[in-house]
Amino acid sequence: MLRTITVGTISVQGMFEGNTADGKMVVRVDNRLYKGRPVDRKS
Repeated sequence: MLRTITVGTISVQGMFEGNTADGKMVVRVDNRLYKGRPVDRKS
């Protein structure tokens, strides 16, 4: 599932990998993992 997170002041969109204990989300872009705050989804 494609998800968007914010890392500092930038947004990163990638494949969802999981959630961390502190409420952050991990996404994968190519071979790199990024951890950040999830962006609220609009209905």
